[in-house]
Amino acid sequence: MKPIPLLIVCLFLTFGSLASAQPIRFKTSSVSFTDKKDNENWNEWSDFVDANVLITVDAKKDLITVNSSEVQSFKIKAYGEITDNDEVNIVPFECMDNKFSKCTILIITKKKENNRMQFYINYNEVKFVYNIYNVQ
Repeated sequence: MKPIPLLIVCLFLTFGSLASAQPIRFKTSSVSFTDKKDNENWNEWSDFVDANVLITVDAKKDLITVNSSEVQSFKIKAYGEITDNDEVNIVPFECMDNKFSKCTILIITKKKENNRMQFYINYNEVKFVYNIYNVQ
C-alpha cells in the first residue's frame, strides 16, 4: 500500500475510534486549589478536602462535565499532545467553560505513585486539582 493511502486509513481508524468512544467517568476523592499572588507567582496549594464528584469525559460530544454542587461544563476546543513517559501520562485538553472562560484541563497519571490519577482545571488566575479514580 502506498504511504498516503495508508496514512489516510490510519487517520480514519484513529478518529473513528475516538468518535465512537464511550464516555469515560471518574469519581473524585478530594480537591485542592491555588491562585495567583499579586506578583504573578502562584500561592501554595490548599490542603486537600474531601470531594465526592462525578467527572465525565465525552470525546464524542467534545464535552467534559464536572458534577460538583454547581455543574461545570467544558467544551473541548482542542485535544493536546499526550505525554507518556516512565513517570507520567498526561492527557491535555484546551477548553472553554460554560461561562466562556478559556482553560486547560489535564488528566495526569503518576506512574511512580502507584498510578495515582489527578484531574487539573487550569485558568489564568486559579487552578484546581482533583484526586480521581476510574468508575466502571
